[in-house]
Amino acid sequence: MLKKKLKILVSRTDAIGDVILTIPVCDILKEHKDISEVHFLGKSYTEDVIHTCTAIDKFVNIDLINKLDYKDQIAFLKKEKYDAIVHVLPNKKIAKLAQDAKIPVRIGTTNRWFHWMTCNKLIKLSRRGSDLHEAQLNIKLLKALDIDESVPLNDIFRHFRMTKISPLPKRLLAYLQKDRLNIILHPKSNKSAREWGLENFADLIHLLPKDKYKIFISGTKADGASMRGWLAQLPEHVVDMTGMMSLREFIAFIYYSNGLIAASTGPLHIAAALGNNALGLYPPMRPLFPKRWGPIGPKASFLVGHSACNKCEHDVSKCECMKQITPVEVASEIGKWKKP
Repeated sequence: MLKKKLKILVSRTDAIGDVILTIPVCDILKEHKDISEVHFLGKSYTEDVIHTCTAIDKFVNIDLINKLDYKDQIAFLKKEKYDAIVHVLPNKKIAKLAQDAKIPVRIGTTNRWFHWMTCNKLIKLSRRGSDLHEAQLNIKLLKALDIDESVPLNDIFRHFRMTKISPLPKRLLAYLQKDRLNIILHPKSNKSAREWGLENFADLIHLLPKDKYKIFISGTKADGASMRGWLAQLPEHVVDMTGMMSLREFIAFIYYSNGLIAASTGPLHIAAALGNNALGLYPPMRPLFPKRWGPIGPKASFLVGHSACNKCEHDVSKCECMKQITPVEVASEIGKWKKP
């Protein structure tokens, strides 16, 4: 099926963590001798993540495309002259747009009815019951391009290629201390993951001696507002960084720090993909468990609850199985981290 020098569009228009776990698809494509360009279709707030990756030639902003009249959206895609689009995240509107733009090869999965109407290359792929990692499942879609690779989990890291890190501004660099381990705690998840809880994070902080650790609390401005009372009670060696950084700056801050602790969130996957210490906190139930969504990197690890509570379906802050992970366990894992 492959001809020489194809131009491929990879579509994943959701959250940061999902986007990072799609990057290996782009690198595997770019490594193929018959593919010249790989573009990434994503949302505005993930653009800074894509710009760190050397395997991706161009970021295509779906938010800007959506502001155009539909005929102009079609014209935009036609002008790029893509040979194929890989719908890593199924999206009915994008699938129809790619069809109307007459992208020759349109790849989707068989378990989305609209892909049967809009795609001409269908891959049978069931994520729900799979024991494969999300990053490995994404790679399975490349079978439609005659790229049939079963990549071992321990080989995924080399496909991130997130090496274009922006310089850290002096105002942020000044917070990092060379004589201590600079640790980032990211307590919130924007309801995208089961949360460990602010009480557990507070207990963890008290287990980390201030003469050995400088601790930073990260999050959005909204996260900071929701944690205001909690943040005010934290000891002096903890710095509230919520709402202080753009994503590009935050990526650099993670890179220059010594490690990050979070639930299954974008910042956790950023830290792992950058090759930094990354400790993920997970529930044991499918499909949220670490076998599917764990951080990938040479210094990535995770702790997981011992049994599923099934009480948090409607409120991620009330996950009892997450609370089975103790602050002492987390502190013990952090104690294994060493300064580079």
